[in-house]
Order: sequence, then C-alpha cells, then structure tokens
Amino acid sequence: MGHVPEVPMTLNRRPTVLLLVILFLVIGAAFLTQLIPYRQIIESNRQVEAAEAELAALEEENRLLEADVAALETPEEVERLAREKLGYARPGETAYVVLDPPSSGEPAPQAQPVEPAPDRTWVEKIWDFISGADQES
Repeated sequence: MGHVPEVPMTLNRRPTVLLLVILFLVIGAAFLTQLIPYRQIIESNRQVEAAEAELAALEEENRLLEADVAALETPEEVERLAREKLGYARPGETAYVVLDPPSSGEPAPQAQPVEPAPDRTWVEKIWDFISGADQES
C-alpha cells in the first residue's frame, strides 16, 4: 500500500475559517441594517402612545366642558355664577367681599440643583442605543 501524503491542517482549515468570517460579517451586516428600522418602530410606537394619551385627555376635557355647557343652560347655574364671579346679590341681600391676607413677604424656597446621572457602562449605552432609551429625553 502506498503512503498518502499528509496535507497540512492550515490548508484544510483556511476555507472553513474564511467561510465563518464571511458568515459572521453577513450576519453582522444584516443585524445592523435592521437596527435603524427597529429604532424607528420603537419611536413610532412611543408617538402613537403619546397621541392616544393626549386624545384621552382631550376627550375627558371635552366631556367636562359639555357638562359645563349643559349646566349653564339652567337658571340656577347662571345665578350661582353671577353671584360668585360678578358679586351680584338679590334685592335685600348684603354682599360681602373677602380679601386674601397680604403675603408675608418671605421668598419662596429655592429648588435644589439636580445632580447629574452617573456614567453608564458601555454595555448599558449599547443597550440604550438598541432599545431607543437614549432618545427618551
């Protein structure tokens, strides 16, 4: 039987290593191309949530204003507002005006300065970038 010459391991492994490096680069590029759309989706979801919250607040305010309009259609409410806001009184009633006492002149307390947030690790910064938490402010 003949002797088969051995091929050095580096020649057999080189295509495999090159293939793994190319595969890693392709996967990394695919990840990076999806990162920006992912952040845009997160930002869009935040905008939708903010708009929904604003809509709910405006609907509640609208409901309260409609209740005020309905109340103003009654003579009792008109009389109450005339007494409160304009100081009107019925004939024979004595109207009094109560004044607030003057302020003591003491200045309002000063707000304490806000301490800066501690530095974040590079892993936390990368996660904040991926999740979009760095754009919340």
